Amino acid sequence: MSETVLAFDVGARRIGVAVGNTLLRQARPAAIVNVGDRDEGLGAIDKLVREWQPERLVVGIPLPLEPPDATKKPSPAFARCERFATRLGQHFKLPVERVDERYSSIDADQLHRDRRQAGLSRRAKALDDVAAEVILQRWFDALPSTL
Repeated sequence: MSETVLAFDVGARRIGVAVGNTLLRQARPAAIVNVGDRDEGLGAIDKLVREWQPERLVVGIPLPLEPPDATKKPSPAFARCERFATRLGQHFKLPVERVDERYSSIDADQLHRDRRQAGLSRRAKALDDVAAEVILQRWFDALPSTL
């Protein structure tokens, strides 16, 4: 059974969104949402959820490089992404998966450069949606082959 999945790359100013399904296991950029107010872009995300009707959501989480230490507070980016993932689950009543998003921006930049060289992309704007694509593709790649 195929599930539509939306993935999110959460930043302080923008949220990249990607879409894919578990049958094809191919992610693609869907949108970039500006986070201009306290709702963290949930109004625009609400519209995307209505449009795509996903069965599952995936959020990139910037996991720390070193093992967890109970004496250290989580980074602001980690805390922001965790809050966002929790709010998504509560708001949409959908399962929310978390994926290590470390280096997704670097991977997105390389993917974008490769696409530009191949003539598949002309844009020079923000790559938040491509970073979300990388996050979702990582999630798809980690799925068992029997799913």
